Amino acid sequence: MISRCETTVRYAETDQMAVVYHGNYFTWFEIGRTTLLKEIGYSYKELENKNVMLPVIDVTCQYIAPAKYDDVLIIESKVDKVMGARVTFSYNIIRKDDNKLLAKGKTTHAFVGKGFKPINFKKHFRDCYEKLNKYSQ
Repeated sequence: MISRCETTVRYAETDQMAVVYHGNYFTWFEIGRTTLLKEIGYSYKELENKNVMLPVIDVTCQYIAPAKYDDVLIIESKVDKVMGARVTFSYNIIRKDDNKLLAKGKTTHAFVGKGFKPINFKKHFRDCYEKLNKYSQ
């Protein structure tokens, strides 16, 4: 299953040539990830209130074509895999006007408690774990 949401490139996200600064793609990945989590019924806030943190432990981004000021972007997000105390999400950033793939990436997160010790997410949050697994199919 793929989650989709949109954002419009703001002027502050670009350089003098109206091209998006590369670091902003990671913010868009986060927008996609939080949207996906809300779609399955869990927000970051709710997980954090239950003492579950999801720090990024690995991130990649392949830049294919530049996003520019005022482009409307589609952020596609999906769960690649949930394994043990980790979850990996993948993303596509697509320009809406011409459906061009601009970038793709992945983030891997650990399920940890407030003390940053890994937790058995499947054992303590079975419902969320199963919904994340459904999104990976």
